[in-house]
Amino acid sequence: MADSGVLARPGGRDHAYDHALAPPGPVGLSRVAVSVPRRTEAVDDVLARRGCGPLERRMFAKVYGLRDSPALAEGEQLEDLLVRAGRTALEGGPADLILYGHTLLMPEPDVAGEFSERLRERLGLPGSDFYGVSHVNCVSVLRSVELARRYLYRPGADPEERVLVLGGDQGSANNDLDRYIAGTTVTGDCAVALMVQRAEGRHRHRYRYRYLAGASSRDTRFYATSKMSREAAGLFQKLCSEQAVQTLDRAARAAGLSMDRLDWVMLHFSNLMFTRAFSSHSGIPKDRICMDLLPERGHNFGADALMALEHADGAGRLRPGDRCALVAIGLGAYFQATIAEVVEDGRA
Repeated sequence: MADSGVLARPGGRDHAYDHALAPPGPVGLSRVAVSVPRRTEAVDDVLARRGCGPLERRMFAKVYGLRDSPALAEGEQLEDLLVRAGRTALEGGPADLILYGHTLLMPEPDVAGEFSERLRERLGLPGSDFYGVSHVNCVSVLRSVELARRYLYRPGADPEERVLVLGGDQGSANNDLDRYIAGTTVTGDCAVALMVQRAEGRHRHRYRYRYLAGASSRDTRFYATSKMSREAAGLFQKLCSEQAVQTLDRAARAAGLSMDRLDWVMLHFSNLMFTRAFSSHSGIPKDRICMDLLPERGHNFGADALMALEHADGAGRLRPGDRCALVAIGLGAYFQATIAEVVEDGRA
């Protein structure tokens, strides 16, 4: 009844909040470090285990464009992936703060086992502050970038401070309970990391991107997340790309740009149908939306956009001056967009 009552109210703007922010000072982002497991599993095998029928399995393969999904191998742990990505992003340098964005709640053994202390020790940052960023689902990692930016320009901040942003989830945990999202996608296991720092610090030589602006929004009608009624879930799917585009438009305008001046969009990896809808609503051609990794990675919670950025950069597609939009969407419904400009390393 609660869902039906919410859906009965017309429009979405009355139930949404949003904001767009440009930085108070220049902020640099390092190259993105990505850590994936040794094992890859066929999406069709995951769907078969979840009891999906032949029609849905063909839909995921032929229409959604999902083929493979990274999964932890025997003996691997998500913590290992986070440490590997974090060490790569640090490049032997310091970090005053660690922000770990994640969608899934931490398993009780990890919390009881002093996960944050272990992670800091393994990263060589035993004295750094550590905070988890959660309860905003798949926007948690890009939201962590926003929080890092605000932290670096808080009153009294030292310009030499740096923030390590980590992101990662294990979709294959709990017997694939969180791996299959009905009618939408299959999730995988991976970790990403990047450094966020002010431009005038001594570590400026490690910049790769200049943060231009960001925006976030939420539509409160979809508060029930994965427990939404079928009616609510259908409306969420219908409006999802529209609201993602609206959030991106606010971020672009905060950066002094229009969406047609964006060179690349690194989009949430849910499925190709969503990509087509996003392209249609935004007017951004599909060849400027970086979805190359979708078939082999599928959806990896909040890490998707950063993985797409790392892949495009590594493939040599990005040039100094290119404006890249990172877009994340989370059940809830949360939306986050970040605009970053590619620079010559060290010129944020």
